[in-house]
Amino acid sequence: MDTSPFFWKIFFEVFDALPRQGPGNLASAVRALDLCGDLPSEPAVLDLGCGVGAQTLYLSELTSGTIVAIDNHAPSIERLKTSLAARGLSKRVQARVGDMAHPDQPPESFDLVWSEGALYNIGIENALRICHGLLRPGGCLVFTDAVWRRKEPPPEVKKSFDLDYPAMGWVEDVLKAIDNRGLELLGHFTLPDEAWWDDFYTPMEHRIEELRTRYQGDAQACSVLDQLAQEPEMHRRFSDYYAYEYFIARKS
Repeated sequence: MDTSPFFWKIFFEVFDALPRQGPGNLASAVRALDLCGDLPSEPAVLDLGCGVGAQTLYLSELTSGTIVAIDNHAPSIERLKTSLAARGLSKRVQARVGDMAHPDQPPESFDLVWSEGALYNIGIENALRICHGLLRPGGCLVFTDAVWRRKEPPPEVKKSFDLDYPAMGWVEDVLKAIDNRGLELLGHFTLPDEAWWDDFYTPMEHRIEELRTRYQGDAQACSVLDQLAQEPEMHRRFSDYYAYEYFIARKS
């Protein structure tokens, strides 16, 4: 896959315009939050790798406490700040540019740490260590991670994940990592297919077609758009080989 500066320019023209930068939806967030059980009435929440903040906004509706949302992509944080201001949430929700590996937050300062499709960027074991340290005793960690569902995936599927997530494992691997970190598993479940399409892949395909019109005649830009279009098409054809799984755990 091309990873030139021009590729990333087009990549962010696609992804920065989407409602979210990975699979997920409100119904799944509600289900995951319910599995946390009794949280404080006004929990302190940390959203790691928040992107443009689709799930941050969900959490602002579903909880009554404060939220710190961190992402290393400044344009995403600026877009989230605009969304928060428009909803009158700027005082309750702080959006910050930061590094998940070094979130610069006090130890044991959160009742809920949430992360959708982002922890793999710093390694699941390392991420669990960081999240464990940020949680208060009794606090909950909720995250999604890509996992395999079937052995011997088609070559194009294996190649795609080898590029983006070479360490991707199975549900059992993540459960073992959770247990090794001393977290109590509260539950896990697979994201439904609509969580991939409604707010992620369908808007992505629409955005790609919009940019094809804008870049008509620009062979380099259209080549990048062709590469990006392979992702939703791969999911359309081979989604039974992989999934996103929600994991919910508690710090004892």
